[in-house]
Amino acid sequence: MKTKITGLLVALLFLGGDLFSTLPVGQNPEVITLSEKDGGRLDGTAWSSSELVGKVWVLFYSDPDEKDLNNDASEALKARDYADDVYGSVAVVNMAATWMPNFAIKIAIKGKQKKYPDTVYVKDMNKTLVAKWGLADDSNDIVVFDPTGKVIFSFDGQLGPEAIEEMLSLIDAEIANMQ
Repeated sequence: MKTKITGLLVALLFLGGDLFSTLPVGQNPEVITLSEKDGGRLDGTAWSSSELVGKVWVLFYSDPDEKDLNNDASEALKARDYADDVYGSVAVVNMAATWMPNFAIKIAIKGKQKKYPDTVYVKDMNKTLVAKWGLADDSNDIVVFDPTGKVIFSFDGQLGPEAIEEMLSLIDAEIANMQ
């Protein structure tokens, strides 16, 4: 019996990164505001998840040590060259998930910002999205929101080619519905 339970637990751990740490698809998550000591935009202003409406939004939630984990997904989105009026992206950096000092993280963010200038960059100083949305700590999550703020795709860890295609198909369909 003990072997069966252990085997089940091991199987669950290996069944894909999105099993334990994703936002439920089909739901609007709790509104989160990051400001002051909790984080916010790089310029120091507050950021709220209530902004994730009006178009399709892709949110990357990343441990700085895992910042490049989903570069293939980022590049696939960049290649689609979606219009700004129907698509937006936000990168929330889990500042508390790393040993790196804040100044080093800011340098890395500036590099990403040059490559992806239309992305909104946000700092999460206290793992707020981990605590309130259940996103994975020490990882890289991608969440896609429809224009009403409902989650239509959520994945923890590195997206493979099939998951990237699924994400792009969902985004394409949402954008087609907007036009």
